[in-house]
Amino acid sequence: MEISRRKILVGGSALGAFGALGAASPAGARALWTWKPSGSVAGQGLGVDPKWVWDDETDPLVASLLDRGDVPRVNELLRGWRYNAQPLPAGLPTDVRDYIEYARQVPAWLDQAKLDKALQFYTKRGLYTGLLYGFGSGMMSTAIPNEARAVYYSKGGEDMRDRITKTGKLGHDIGDPNAYQPSGDMIVTCVKTRMTHAAVRHLLPQSPHWPSQNGAKPIPISQADIMVTWHSLATFAYRQMTKWKLRTPQAEMDGFLHLWQVTAHMLGVKDEYIPATWSEADAQAKQVLDPVIAATPEGIKLADVLLDIAQIGLLDLNGDGLTPLRPVMHALTRYMLGDAVTDSLEIPREPFWDSTVAWAWPRFVAIREGALLIPLSPTIAWAFDEILRTGVIFYLGKAQNVYIEMPTANRTSF
Repeated sequence: MEISRRKILVGGSALGAFGALGAASPAGARALWTWKPSGSVAGQGLGVDPKWVWDDETDPLVASLLDRGDVPRVNELLRGWRYNAQPLPAGLPTDVRDYIEYARQVPAWLDQAKLDKALQFYTKRGLYTGLLYGFGSGMMSTAIPNEARAVYYSKGGEDMRDRITKTGKLGHDIGDPNAYQPSGDMIVTCVKTRMTHAAVRHLLPQSPHWPSQNGAKPIPISQADIMVTWHSLATFAYRQMTKWKLRTPQAEMDGFLHLWQVTAHMLGVKDEYIPATWSEADAQAKQVLDPVIAATPEGIKLADVLLDIAQIGLLDLNGDGLTPLRPVMHALTRYMLGDAVTDSLEIPREPFWDSTVAWAWPRFVAIREGALLIPLSPTIAWAFDEILRTGVIFYLGKAQNVYIEMPTANRTSF
């Protein structure tokens, strides 16, 4: 059976899109916060546990918009704001305009030379990151307890294809060559995502279905929770690619890190929580990500839904009939996450495909890494990856524009 890169990336992005939005406080006890702000991009800070820090710059504004019924109008107006340097649409409430003009400013420590190195990284490793974000990070998200719950009980849980289309836009835009340039749209995507997070924070505790913890309704999407998702994407990808022994110059890997550092800042994470190096990122992930991985009933259901949606993207769309590929996706997920997580999500073992993927993938990587040494091959590889990446959004969005918008309600049907 032939499995094209297009099919894998379409399905993989459907899975990976899940992780970009919808983080929430991981359930259960965990160690006290000990990661030191001296290891952050700020180099200093108060050291307050980010589990109890949210977004005091965005939350009051969005709560006010919801309370006064302005969210639909603001969403509609912001549909016209698409590019980083584009002036804001006329008619926005003054408080929204003032907030966005502030929130759209990139950090003073942004280093364009490092972002240029990130582009060099993506021109060579777009396929790897697509698979890692999808069959690794995206499926891992369903095993982060309250991240799965936040997605399941929020409005997006009623239409997962629409949800992953919108969240997939962030994964698409971060790999754009002009992501943070005036002609790019990553700043727009981050600001809209930040406002969406604030809306979910305001709404979910009002839902009768949102599970209580210790007798209270927890506020989702703390600074720690955003970093959990950050690590499930950036740090997880770094760990896996290190394990695969890619021929990646350290400057390019550091550029990849810087791209994610800037993104964390633009999503509202305080600089004192953003790791300055990969070693600090790994240390923080060991505290906030690794210990919380566990399946929940909601996560198991979402994993199955995501695999169903991804399978649609992985089916033969050439008019020659439909070829189910769930067993291959099960095997890819198992290879990326390991048996413990995959079994906990009740993803079946596929003896043939599990062994085939485990045997074939390291050899594929070795061959592809060798091919990247040939002149022009990185550029050619990027061109194909870019076509496929754009095609994913086109497919998931049903060829329509993709709009990240604040919800006005929680999920009501289950």
